[in-house]
Amino acid sequence: MITITTTDELAGFCKEARTHDYVTVDTEFLRERTYYSKLCLIQLAMPGDTDDGAVLVDPLADGLSLEPLYELFRDTSVVKVFHAARQDLEIFYVDARVFPEPLFDTQVAAMVCGFGEQVGYETLVRKIAKESVDKTSRFTDWSRRPLTEAQKTYALADVTHLRSVYEYLAAQLKKNNREKWVQEEIRILTNPDTYIINPADAWQRVKTRTTSGKFLAIVRELARFREDFAQSRNVPRSRVYKDDALVELASTKPLTLTDLGRSRLLLREARRGEIADGILAAIKAGVECPADQMPRPDTSRDKLQVNPALADLLRVLLKAKTESSGVASKLIASASDLDAIAAGVREVSALSGWRREVFGEDALRLCNGRIALAAKGKDVRIVEL
Repeated sequence: MITITTTDELAGFCKEARTHDYVTVDTEFLRERTYYSKLCLIQLAMPGDTDDGAVLVDPLADGLSLEPLYELFRDTSVVKVFHAARQDLEIFYVDARVFPEPLFDTQVAAMVCGFGEQVGYETLVRKIAKESVDKTSRFTDWSRRPLTEAQKTYALADVTHLRSVYEYLAAQLKKNNREKWVQEEIRILTNPDTYIINPADAWQRVKTRTTSGKFLAIVRELARFREDFAQSRNVPRSRVYKDDALVELASTKPLTLTDLGRSRLLLREARRGEIADGILAAIKAGVECPADQMPRPDTSRDKLQVNPALADLLRVLLKAKTESSGVASKLIASASDLDAIAAGVREVSALSGWRREVFGEDALRLCNGRIALAAKGKDVRIVEL
């Protein structure tokens, strides 16, 4: 079992990897105590039936540069294979503003190939590779050194079995002519906007029960300060203050440190120092926000005149399409998509790209009265009108 600890060793592996069609990739990281994920281990494997060609890369080793790996990521002749790649991609994008290209995500591919909603790696390994994965090291501290043999074995299995999973799913996609479907989903994963959190927009992630512009102005400023502070100090936003404390502060609008001390939900550390000063400044900015600059939540979906009967028919159609195509329903259309279509909205993802081919065209025909649905036994069939 090889663990790479120098830049030269990594460059040598990546040079050999670039002679193959693909390489499998996984990471181990920690995020409980930081805003950004702390990369602790990288696993890589070239095609093959054994552990030969599979390595562990220790990014915590002194002097090791990941640039050879990033050069491999930029090499478009080699497919980079991940499972559930989003968090891995965020790490590499934040570190080096690089995305692996081309990218293949076996979780996305599995949803297109009939393995259900967000299928786990262990399930795919069991069903496709006919192997089992030892989960005992999953929740260990990957930042501690030295790594145990059990940790190394667990980590390596994440890329060695992934080879069989990838080869099977890639063949299925080609056979069913669905490669472009996965590519559409991959474009979302490799969009920088997926990973960049603008502090000015952070308020939109806070759940509130009001649409008051003045209240939301205070929420916006408190969320902006929290995001700025968490990013600059690399601490979890919950360590600054949690959402329930943020909403409480927006409601009570403390103006002094004494007022702040009366908060029921604010952490002790946030009642003094930089955080306390930031809170009071944010509340002041929110209170003084001009009316024309107050945030306005998107309530367009709340005002939709949804035809409930049509929405129910669309759900039946989606279930039928899911069963006939083998594609996970949540990947095709969400419940809000169906309600929007039933209300006459046409700018939804379910009506574009490959989703339109699988579901969208017939959904529109159903809305326009050109088809009906009929039950025969356990099957739902489309009837032309």
